[in-house]
Amino acid sequence: MTRVSLSVNGQAVSADVENRTLLVHLLRDHLGLTGTHVGCDTTQCGACVVHVDGRAIKSCTMLAVQAEGAEVTTIEGVAQDSGFHPVQAAFKEHHGLQCGFCTPGMVMTAIDMIRRIPKLDEKRIREELKGNICRCTGYENIVRAIEAAASAMGGRG
Repeated sequence: MTRVSLSVNGQAVSADVENRTLLVHLLRDHLGLTGTHVGCDTTQCGACVVHVDGRAIKSCTMLAVQAEGAEVTTIEGVAQDSGFHPVQAAFKEHHGLQCGFCTPGMVMTAIDMIRRIPKLDEKRIREELKGNICRCTGYENIVRAIEAAASAMGGRG
């Protein structure tokens, strides 16, 4: 077992994990943050996207020990004091979710893309979402939600 210390959603945490433990399992199984979903364990679906040191990553591709000293933000950590994060609010307003399984990863991906890309258009949003799978919505409302959130946020994720 290896002791891993990091910051998750602004809180210092540590856990003893096996060296082969994935970050997604540290978050879900050791820290109880089940908003980050496990969809495929092969980096194809994007349900496990979190931010590590400000960058969106698929947490099923990173070992927990690699996150030593990192700042990790999960879907549980993006809400603001006033309520939903603007991307979460846009997903709700524009019906960008159905079953909700992919939603945490989609929201985390959207926040990252809005932060990185100053001028988002439909084509670019669709390109950026290629690593996230939604089996319910057909992506139309997800794209509209991201467009609305980007507009409301002025390109700041």
